[in-house]
Amino acid sequence: MENAIVMKNVCKDFKILNRHEGLKGSIRDLFSRDYKTISAVKDVSLEIAKGEIIGYLGPNGAGKSTTIKMMTGVLEPTSGEIIVNGRVPYKDRTANSEHIGVVFGQRSQLWWSLPLIESFKLLRDIYMVSKEDYENMLALYRSLVDIEPILHKPVRQMSLGQR
Repeated sequence: MENAIVMKNVCKDFKILNRHEGLKGSIRDLFSRDYKTISAVKDVSLEIAKGEIIGYLGPNGAGKSTTIKMMTGVLEPTSGEIIVNGRVPYKDRTANSEHIGVVFGQRSQLWWSLPLIESFKLLRDIYMVSKEDYENMLALYRSLVDIEPILHKPVRQMSLGQR
């Protein structure tokens, strides 16, 4: 079977400013930058076949979100190779994103006191999504996921999974 995702020896490092404490440290940081390297993802290799469903589990800080961001093209790996549906995600992010959807659950963009549908409408206006595109996407979600029972429910009354 053909692979949808192939990752070979993927690593992602972040260069972080090593800040010094106090006034002297702040002045020192202005003139001399001292960086440390943090490895978020270390040598990850995997193959996922088309149609295969997997779970990607690990403790906080294990690099799960960073790995997903590299698969979607949001981040470029420091080293290694990623191919998603025949594309290098960070080189062809627009085409890649037409076929991938990702939802990160850490931060809610829903307003606690508003019904779900009103949060959607606010987000539509904030991101300047046309009413036609909004209605098309809402219809798609209604057909894919049974959201009708919760559309008019305040977000605070929803379970974590529903949110």
